[in-house]
Amino acid sequence: MCMDKDAARSRAGKLRKLIEYHRTLYHTFDAPELSDAAFDTLKNELEELEGRFPDLAVADSPTQKVGGAPLDAFVKVPHEAPMLSFHDAFSEKEMAEWLDRLEKYLGKKLAGSSACPLFYCELKLDGLAIELVYEKGALVLGATRGDGKIGEDVTQNVKTIATIPQRLVQLGKWNVPDHLVVRGEIFVPIRELERINREQERKGEKPYANTRNLAAGSIRQLDPVVAAARKLESYQYDIVTDTGLPIATHEEKHKVLASWGFVVNPYNRIEATLADVYAFRNAWGKKREKLGYEIDGIVVMVNDEALFRSGGVVGKAPRGAIAYKFSPRQATTIVEDVIVQVGRTGVLTPVAVLKPVEVSGVTISHATLHNFDEIKRLGLKIGDTVIVMRSGDVIPKVIQVLPELRTGKEKAVREPERCPVDEAPVVRDGVLLKCSNPSCGAKNRNGIIHFVSRAAFDIRGLGDKIVDRFLDEGLIATAADIFTLQKGDIAALERFGKKSAQNLIEEIERKKKISVEKFIFALGIVHVGAETALALAELAAKKVPADRGVVSVEALAVFFKKTSLEELQNVPDIGPKVAQSIHEWFSDARNEKLLYKLARVGVSVVSLPRHVSGTLAGMSLCLTGTLASMSRQQAKEKIIAAGGHFQSEVTAQTTAVVAGEHPGSKYAKAQKLGIPVWSEEEWLVKIGDKK
Repeated sequence: MCMDKDAARSRAGKLRKLIEYHRTLYHTFDAPELSDAAFDTLKNELEELEGRFPDLAVADSPTQKVGGAPLDAFVKVPHEAPMLSFHDAFSEKEMAEWLDRLEKYLGKKLAGSSACPLFYCELKLDGLAIELVYEKGALVLGATRGDGKIGEDVTQNVKTIATIPQRLVQLGKWNVPDHLVVRGEIFVPIRELERINREQERKGEKPYANTRNLAAGSIRQLDPVVAAARKLESYQYDIVTDTGLPIATHEEKHKVLASWGFVVNPYNRIEATLADVYAFRNAWGKKREKLGYEIDGIVVMVNDEALFRSGGVVGKAPRGAIAYKFSPRQATTIVEDVIVQVGRTGVLTPVAVLKPVEVSGVTISHATLHNFDEIKRLGLKIGDTVIVMRSGDVIPKVIQVLPELRTGKEKAVREPERCPVDEAPVVRDGVLLKCSNPSCGAKNRNGIIHFVSRAAFDIRGLGDKIVDRFLDEGLIATAADIFTLQKGDIAALERFGKKSAQNLIEEIERKKKISVEKFIFALGIVHVGAETALALAELAAKKVPADRGVVSVEALAVFFKKTSLEELQNVPDIGPKVAQSIHEWFSDARNEKLLYKLARVGVSVVSLPRHVSGTLAGMSLCLTGTLASMSRQQAKEKIIAAGGHFQSEVTAQTTAVVAGEHPGSKYAKAQKLGIPVWSEEEWLVKIGDKK
């Protein structure tokens, strides 16, 4: 977010209060009101602000804390060493930056190979962190994270978990130390969450939000019988105390834990390079649904224990490790505008234009608001910070507003009284608003399909069905909206993936530059076909200034609005009816708005050369009959290339008519007006194609 320091200080202060509130609900009372993904984006925004303005990073900032305060219902127990957390990364760029920071701190480059892998990667379980203390091999204490320094004694509940050994064994060469502290994660299988939530609903009680919420709620039960009834599981991943054993790597630490009877995650693995880490994370991002329990990413750490310890701690996290999370299904962002799109059936759909944000692996800039009743229910204003969610094969939706982050500059969203396409009155149909003109939606659709057609902008891949889908989802309302689409807006839709979305976005970007005659034709002006569009382009070339061959859309709009009917009628191939249609189109305020929006989204128009040269310079030619040497379109292009003007009809301004086989009425009209008729061979000689 681009803001000055005063705005950043205000935003950071509001973020701290909001994060603290939701952190307390999450860690202390196990009653989250936000998803983990939405909470993470708030926390990441605060970290970015504090990184940009370091003096904003006050000592009591939630970015410097690990968990929440211990509950009064449990005995408080101090940790022998702080239970730290991890900083988060969501992209390859952020992972590369993490490694670069670590290398700079250590003062050397870190390189891994298949013989000596640099990283140890663990699946990041979405559960509750636990510390286990053993004396002479017997479990004597189970403690929650708490605030990272002091946790809660939940030993009796921990003892009900089958995958946590109450007495250790020695299955390998490593002796069990007399005093041992290990750490791990308690989690709940997804099926168990579903079973318990069915019970909660039968009893009329609130269901658990997620498996992490259930794990925390279960382990903090004052009655161990309740915890025992819930099929909790646990994996261990770290040894805290000095065992005196020669453990050189984190991989070896896991082998030691397994040899003592602890359960370690079988899917963890060593990886040589960051590229391997990316592949590991991406692979699990695709198949995590098959695990049976929730993970929200992977934990990546330097495998070498000595290097890991040398990295030390920064804030609340070890330098030598990071949580490389999956792209969130929910995220927070800012509503920059609310626009009203008109679908094929004339239904008006409000759509939030967002500060681009990544959701479920794609960057999106639009989110549906469904209808204006939904805007009222959300209490949404332009400028609000909101939570957006991507679910299913539709564009993301706004699910919650965070009014605590308002600045006072937000603007109310007004319900339209007139259709933004044709200004017809808006009528209400239940919760929906519709244009009262029954043909509005279909007419708008046809105009957009014409705009992207081969003879116009020629946007390949944007066919009728896709235009329909974009209209129905509220992604576009006018042709100009096509150029505002982001890859993620398209990738979210059914039968679209990242690759096909990327291909279409690249095609749209390429077609932002267009010839002036095709641009005029694309506008869909009544009675203006390709030939008339070319005649108008030639008129503009004489009058509208161009910068390096490019004329601005605004300049074209102004020129044609000021061009009189008389001047238009002087153009070859344009009669009174066509001139009137052109004049009315460029004088319409809605069309002016479209043209200026096309300019804003980056459409540029290549002007025709002002001084035309060639063997047909200054001539206007018309074709009739079938040519033997080429198609009609090729002949038209030959005329233009030779400096001539192509006419669709014979007029008094026609220089000559080129006649092929079986000429039609144009031949007779030329003879009547005394206009020369050239044979195909004569014409080919004149353009230099035949001697």
